[in-house]
Amino acid sequence: MTPSPGSQARGWLWAVQGLVTLAVVALVARSIGRNWAEFRSLHAVLTIKPVWIAGSALAVSASYAMHIESWRRILLGWGQRIAFGAAARTWSLANLGRYVPGKVWSVAGLVVLAQRAGVQMAPAAASAFVSQALAVGTGAAVVAAVTPHATSPLRLAAAGLAALATVGVLTWAPTARWLGRLASASAPLEPLRPTALVTSATLTTLGWVTYGAAFWLLARGLIADRVVPFAVATGVFALGYILGWLALFAPGGVGVRELVFVSLLTPWLGSGDALVVSLASRVLLTAMEAAAAVVTLPLRHRPQGSTSERA
Repeated sequence: MTPSPGSQARGWLWAVQGLVTLAVVALVARSIGRNWAEFRSLHAVLTIKPVWIAGSALAVSASYAMHIESWRRILLGWGQRIAFGAAARTWSLANLGRYVPGKVWSVAGLVVLAQRAGVQMAPAAASAFVSQALAVGTGAAVVAAVTPHATSPLRLAAAGLAALATVGVLTWAPTARWLGRLASASAPLEPLRPTALVTSATLTTLGWVTYGAAFWLLARGLIADRVVPFAVATGVFALGYILGWLALFAPGGVGVRELVFVSLLTPWLGSGDALVVSLASRVLLTAMEAAAAVVTLPLRHRPQGSTSERA
């Protein structure tokens, strides 16, 4: 039986996606290698507790699940349904785009892969920006709540206002429809449902707290004689992650995130142990991001499992 042109095209697309994924994973592995060499050169005395480190990895996985579900809720707010497995695959593969120079690749990848999973063009593009805005806005709120002296209140307020402005443009009917016409004239973008926005923001905030738990567990699993308070670990991680993401010149926030971690953890751990924890966090998160992409890659989208509706 001769394969149809459509099945051949899908086969080529899968091959290209697989090659791109392997290439990005190779870049991630190289990043891990560089960080691991720096980690080994510190000559720090560590008390490694595998159970705590395993708990940190589980907490990272839980945070991924919350952020994926947060993105699904945004799509649902525009009447777009996508199965969790397909959403996890899309989100995990797009997340690797952060390691390619230029912050646009993770956003563009999310849009393209979401369309491949059956999401319409306008909601796919808008959801990528809303997800990033909510991540920055809720992250700034977490930092302000648990570590208010970690950075300038003006900087936190600016980040929060920028996030609110982005979300506001997409929840106000006139601007949402105008942007929708720019993205896809055949399917204008309706305003985002407020309930979806609230649910997504709540899940994203919980994701930051879970990330903080992972950071705290990792520090406990490496440093035996000093403890970072949970609130401090959560605020430091959120601030470092946000500033790393906003640094357009740093793929994956490399260098920026570690600088923030070291400067804010030094009063609690000392400079040497703070550097150990910051590099170990980089190694763990990079490995988890690569693993998530590899694990979710086989989760193929079933067209009948993703529909578009508007209540």
